[in-house]
Amino acid sequence: MSTLIATVQSELMDAINNDELILPTLPEVALQVREAAEDPDVGISELSKVISNDAALTARIIKVVNSPLLRSSSEISDLNMAVARLGMGYTTNLAMGLAMEQMFQATSDVIDRRLREVWQRSTEIAGISHVLCRHFTRLPPDQATLAGLVHQIGILPILTYAEDNGQLLNDSFTLEKVIERLHPELGQRILQAWDFPPALACVPVEHLDFDRQTPQQDLVDIVQVALLQSYAGSEHPLGKIDWTGVDAFRKLGLEVIEQSLSADEDLSASMEAATQMLQA
Repeated sequence: MSTLIATVQSELMDAINNDELILPTLPEVALQVREAAEDPDVGISELSKVISNDAALTARIIKVVNSPLLRSSSEISDLNMAVARLGMGYTTNLAMGLAMEQMFQATSDVIDRRLREVWQRSTEIAGISHVLCRHFTRLPPDQATLAGLVHQIGILPILTYAEDNGQLLNDSFTLEKVIERLHPELGQRILQAWDFPPALACVPVEHLDFDRQTPQQDLVDIVQVALLQSYAGSEHPLGKIDWTGVDAFRKLGLEVIEQSLSADEDLSASMEAATQMLQA
């Protein structure tokens, strides 16, 4: 391990353990949406009012409800109708996830570009997770979507740190190594700080454990399969993992896999549609 990697890793871990690292906070609109959703007296119109305070988020929710995966016979242009169509729970998780996009921006061009790449990858995994969840599990698709959107959330504070550290900013190899080693644990800490339920908070740290075995299918299984599917056929290290040895596939009822899930045209089209509905 290079001296710079060791130094940066040590500094970040010390900052984490001493509660000195400033973890990202949820955007205000996401907090307001969650607070409204947790109030038993709040209904569709009140939740819609909270979301309507953010014009960009409103447009995104309406785009999602009109996507090929979810649209009804007639187009929906009203936020109230969109929330009614999606349901309170689905709308809440979707709004929280989509609101996070505003966090993936930076003043440095290098970091800004990297953050946008992370978000792009997160929306792709979220889209695939949404479809896998609907086809192969009985888990809520909105939770699977949110799990995909946050599986790399731990990269945020590392890139923020890099933005203020010229040496790291100009050394992409070291930066990638630091991200690789630290983002899973950081991600879990962030989601715990955000009071995410344990089933979601464990996703950043467990989705790369391809030896994990649990009795029942969970959100980590979905994200794992989505991640490996996204890299299928590529030269990336994750593209070379033997799927038959990953228990998540068995738990989703995908034990016999002759080729990439993309070979199923309907499934592939759904994954593409789900990814597009999450991207601006």
